[in-house]
Amino acid sequence: QVQLVESGGGLVQPGGSLRLSCTASGFDLNYYAIGWFRQAPGKEREGVSVYNGRSGRTYYVDSVKGRFTISRDDTENKQTVYLQMNNLKPEDTAVYYCASILANRLGMSTPFLYEFEEWGQGTQVTVSS
Repeated sequence: QVQLVESGGGLVQPGGSLRLSCTASGFDLNYYAIGWFRQAPGKEREGVSVYNGRSGRTYYVDSVKGRFTISRDDTENKQTVYLQMNNLKPEDTAVYYCASILANRLGMSTPFLYEFEEWGQGTQVTVSS
């Protein structure tokens, strides 16, 4: 059974950091890409970052470049993708979701134009003083 589980959300002050985790099961991450998305209250869902498990390539939207880093765990398991979020801002407040797509279906130049297939349940990130 394909499953994605996010964790690591919470309340943090502006300028603080959080690390989100997306643990995949039921499929081999070496053939898939994992995307992080977020949805703030009253706003549409937006893509944030992508890790391509097949190529190792990454992608970031402009609003998070230089602040967020997406990576894959380097343990033997290698089924977890992290989103390290630094210098958080109030506008980063949202529910964050991870989602998967077969890597060979994805164009990394514009990854959020593609339909991701499986989704996690989301984790809340709140940036507030």
